[in-house]
Amino acid sequence: MKPIVTDEFWAFVEPMLPPPKPCRQDHPGRHPLDDRAILTGILFVLKSGIA
Repeated sequence: MKPIVTDEFWAFVEPMLPPPKPCRQDHPGRHPLDDRAILTGILFVLKSGIA
């Protein structure tokens, strides 16, 4: 199966993303998610048309 976000496409997109915010020690909140996995999920929903 062909990946949705190829290495070539990710190398093009990654420099355009903002840098991650630094973690606060007193209120850490949620752990950051992988940007590539998020982009893969967004593109999958757009490509497949699922709700």
